[in-house]
Amino acid sequence: MSSEQFLNVENTLFTIAMAGYLIAMVLYALFFALKKEKPGKWAGIITTLAFAVHTAALIVRSIGAGRLPLSNQYEFATSFAWGICSCYLIFLWRYHFRALGAFVLPVVFLIIGYAAMQSKEVRELMPALRSNWLAIHVSSAIISYGAFGVSFAVSLMFLIRRKMPDSAFWQEHIPDEKRLDLISYRAVSLGFLFLTFVIISGAIWAEHAWGSYWSWDPKETWALITWFIYAIYLHLRISKGWKGKSAALFAVIGFICVIFTYIGVNTLLPGVHSYA
Repeated sequence: MSSEQFLNVENTLFTIAMAGYLIAMVLYALFFALKKEKPGKWAGIITTLAFAVHTAALIVRSIGAGRLPLSNQYEFATSFAWGICSCYLIFLWRYHFRALGAFVLPVVFLIIGYAAMQSKEVRELMPALRSNWLAIHVSSAIISYGAFGVSFAVSLMFLIRRKMPDSAFWQEHIPDEKRLDLISYRAVSLGFLFLTFVIISGAIWAEHAWGSYWSWDPKETWALITWFIYAIYLHLRISKGWKGKSAALFAVIGFICVIFTYIGVNTLLPGVHSYA
């Protein structure tokens, strides 16, 4: 197959995945709003199928481009959405509560929608990106951002759960506040671990590519700001036993910084990371 044929196949798979996420998002909203089991079950099935198709799209992109799809705005955005969905499915399998999808799928859909607005053209890598550090650095960022996306969704659930009237449906499908707080903490811990590796690997790569470990590029700076926000969260959690509403709000603010680090910096503060 030619590169153009690979691109056509990828476009088809990408569109199917995006449509699947949209349908799942609507079904999760109906599940949450109507308190009906059936939409939630179908939403979970469709999310899994859309994720499988999305994975196939990324594989086709990798084969067609001859490299991992991690080197421009479109590729990172679609991989970012994939990372959030993969982390969501892992946490869904681990904790078994479907209502989380009502909060995660809108984030996934917005990010894959952002990807759809970017150029899908396959370009040659610039010299600075022709390094094994690309896969290590960017893959770590995808896992980190995916985990932070789950912590964001769980924290929103925590804040809303506090105001929900007790009912058998919510007790069955949404964990109590203590468990939601713990899940959010675990997601933040996973994201923070990988974000730390993102910053370290990025510094090593920068030294090889540009001769300097740190240049205060806007994305480097905002990644560091995000790291400090989550570091404060974990410090207060471990040393002061910080939990509850304040911790949930902090996790929400942290993910807003993640989104700004990716989309806001690229849009408003271009630098050497403008390609992704």
